[in-house]
Amino acid sequence: MASNTPGNEVQLGAQGRLVIPAALRKALHLQQGDRLVARKVGDSLVLERREAIEKRLQERFRHIPKDVSLVDELIAERRAEAAGEMEEE
Repeated sequence: MASNTPGNEVQLGAQGRLVIPAALRKALHLQQGDRLVARKVGDSLVLERREAIEKRLQERFRHIPKDVSLVDELIAERRAEAAGEMEEE
């Protein structure tokens, strides 16, 4: 993969446009029309493919059994919190 050298430096252009240097596009197999997700991490800008984000999230939650619904658990938790708040009033 291309290293972080001055040749990989980019300059912000008109309307906030960036041109990714050819060496990086080649190393990352980026093609014209590819869509990247931009996000702020600390003081950095990170660009990554949606597929990479999805894969990372799938890995993160892989340990959860398929028959467990995190949505149902969250709703139950919120209902319990709301019930506790109602009792306090």
